[in-house]
Parts: sequence; C-alpha cells; structure tokens
Amino acid sequence: MSRMNSINPIALFVTAAVASAILVAFVRGWAQRNAILDLPNERSSHATAKPRGGGLAIVAVVTAVLLFGAGGWTWAERVTLACASAVIALVSWLDDLYGVPSPVRFSVHLIMAIIVALRFGTISNALIPFVGHVGGTEIGFALTVIWIAGLTNAYNFMDGIDGIAGSQAVVAGIGWAILTSTTLAPIGITGVAIAGTSFGFLFHNWQPARIFMGDVGSAFLGFLLASLAVIAMQHDPRLFLCGALMVWPFLFDTIFTFLRRVIRHEKVFAAHRSHLYQRLVQTGISHSRVATLYAALAAIGLLLAVAVERRWPGANIFAFVAVVLMATGLWISVVIRETGRTLTAQ
Repeated sequence: MSRMNSINPIALFVTAAVASAILVAFVRGWAQRNAILDLPNERSSHATAKPRGGGLAIVAVVTAVLLFGAGGWTWAERVTLACASAVIALVSWLDDLYGVPSPVRFSVHLIMAIIVALRFGTISNALIPFVGHVGGTEIGFALTVIWIAGLTNAYNFMDGIDGIAGSQAVVAGIGWAILTSTTLAPIGITGVAIAGTSFGFLFHNWQPARIFMGDVGSAFLGFLLASLAVIAMQHDPRLFLCGALMVWPFLFDTIFTFLRRVIRHEKVFAAHRSHLYQRLVQTGISHSRVATLYAALAAIGLLLAVAVERRWPGANIFAFVAVVLMATGLWISVVIRETGRTLTAQ
C-alpha cells in the first residue's frame, strides 16, 4: 500500500470537521422538529431531553471517504468495509428510533464482524505482552469476531456523557493516521476522517451538549475502529496491540464494570450508571473534565502505541505495565472520590 501522499491529511481533517459540524447542525434541527429526543432514564447522565442522531453526520462523511478517498484498497474492500459499517449504523439508528431487541442487534454485530474477518483476515499471530504471538486459524477467527462485536458494544456503552465518545474517536483516529500514513494509506486516511468528523461533532456535543451521538454514531465508530485494528495487523501483528492501546480506557471501563456487576450478582444487561466515568460524574466532576481525562488517558495509550509500532526496546512490557498502573489509578480515584462524598454527606 502506498504512502498517504495523494491526500493532504490536514486538509482532509479540516474538510471532514467542517462538513460534520454543518451536517450535525442540520440533524439537530431536524431531530428537534420531529421530536427525535433522548429522554432521561435510569442509565442517563443528563436531566433534560436532548435531540439524538448526531452520529448520522459522522457515518455519512466517513462512509464517503471510505468509498471515494481510501485509495490503496480495492473497490471490493472499500465497499465491504463501508457496507458492513453502514449496516451497523442502520440497525443502531433503528434502535435509536424504535428500539431493537438486544439479541437482534448483537446478531447483526456478529454477522458484520464475520464478514470483515472473511474479507480482510483474522487476529492471527497477534502480539500480546507476556504471552507472545497468539491465535491460530480457528482461535484467530473467534477472537476477531469477539473483538469487533465487543468493541462495537463497548463504545456504545461508553457514550454516556457529553464529549466522551467523540473525543476518544479523535484520539484513535489521529493515532491510526500517525501509525499507518506511510505504510497503510487507506487506514491512515480513514483515521483522519474519523478524527475530523468526530472533532466537528464535538462542537455540538461538548458540555453542555446540544445533541447526542446516538447508537448510530457510537456503534459505527466502535465497529470501524475495531475493524481497522484487524485490517492493520495483517501487515504488522503489532498493530493490533496498538489499536487496543488507543482505546484502552473504553475497554478497561467496560470490562471492569461488567465483571464488577457479575460479582455483585446484578443484571448485567440492564440499564445502569455504574461505569467508572459515570461514577466520576456522580461525585461532582463535570462531563467535560471526565471526557478530557479519558481523552488524555487514550492519548497516553497512543504514545505507547507509537513506541510499540516502532519496536522500541521493552515497549511491549512497558505499555502493559503503564496501562495497568493507569487503570488502577483511575479505579482508585473513583473510590476515593466516592468515599469522600459519602463522608461529606454524613
């Protein structure tokens, strides 16, 4: 694959951001006129109804770039990834509007993940710290489907406060542009498109948000970011670890919260507000500060990913230890704030 020299990444970022910001403004007005609103519920971190569907702009712009700007992939590869991502977005949009049963949504996620695995390859020979290279043919295929469907849902779960999903996508998109611009041009271009559209969306979604992304945007971004990691590792197995590092705050928060709810014998698929980011907000920290914290943690993950990709000595082990320490620090910070809030209330 060629260098990303036919498209100026800065120009693409700016164009995508402006196009996204304009489209989101249009969607916001349309959603308000048609009462397409996100009503507060037991999982919500907002108190008033807000229009939803801002992710439609992200889907439209990124899909256009995938189809017509991601040179280096064959037309069949571009169509496959664009259509699979669009199907994820469509089902999620129907869920935003009418509600789609979880088994149906998850089945679609699995099918689209299988399509990506069959067309682009699987997680085989992936580099995992302390473990080495893992994933044979069957294991690799299963891991690929679980990874893509898992991050699709994790990203959706994490889109619960103003700015958090958009800012994570900006960091991860920029990360892919940095890591692959000279070797995997279409992934770098797609990364720039993701970063630019998400940045434009944040003009409307940063606290206080005027519109929410909706499942249509969060599931689309999660699926695409997961797929890029699978596609990139076909060139270099280290890039799968890099892809995980750039979204590690979302992965950790989702897995930690899920296991915590299992241990506490809670209904793991019921709506809740027990993610670490939600618990931080409940202690009095603003949405914008929590979103900035998670973006900063992801940015550190990006730096670690660069070290891994460039094969710096000890980078794999250092990245693993750094993430463990940051994750532990995040959890301890939540506990300390919750304890302090309880003592103050007493």
